[in-house]
Amino acid sequence: MNICVYGASSDRIDRKYIEMTEKLGAAMGKRGHDLVFGGGAHGLMGAVARGVYAAGGKVIGVAPAFFDVEGVLFAHCSEFIVPETMRERKRIMEERSDALVMTPGGIGTFDEFFEILTLKQLGRHTKPIAIYNIGGYFDKLLMMLRHAVAEGFVKERTFELFDVFDDPEVLLDSLENYTPPEELSFLEMKY
Repeated sequence: MNICVYGASSDRIDRKYIEMTEKLGAAMGKRGHDLVFGGGAHGLMGAVARGVYAAGGKVIGVAPAFFDVEGVLFAHCSEFIVPETMRERKRIMEERSDALVMTPGGIGTFDEFFEILTLKQLGRHTKPIAIYNIGGYFDKLLMMLRHAVAEGFVKERTFELFDVFDDPEVLLDSLENYTPPEELSFLEMKY
């Protein structure tokens, strides 16, 4: 299975995030899964890539040419795709993946996650989406989504579109055994 992992590109974060994301990558590689990611050598992008690479998995990087600055991109990619734009990058990552995982990150990671979540809500794909909630990083984001449901801006069924994990092995078990719920498309659902 090709698993897309979104995550931070900075190393200026607590080591626990890097260590836990490297564990996810190692578990992916040991289980025979390949990585599709944003191509970065640092932060959680670099951590998951190092984990998959060390375990013998295939690493597929996707990044525009303007990221090709010394030391920025992961040097051991099995394949590297160079789109022209960030929008094209997200499309390629989604198309090349069978499952999608959000690890802790910032604005870019949130953008990637919410776009893929929106596409699933609109019935444009039925791939599993997982949030890797290391150390409770996403607890407040999940609270915000619950608040949006309570205020009527988001449907309760949105929570059926993704799962939340703090253990990499349980996360991978879920992706491997995923069956999409029926009638996922919100376009077909009545309010």
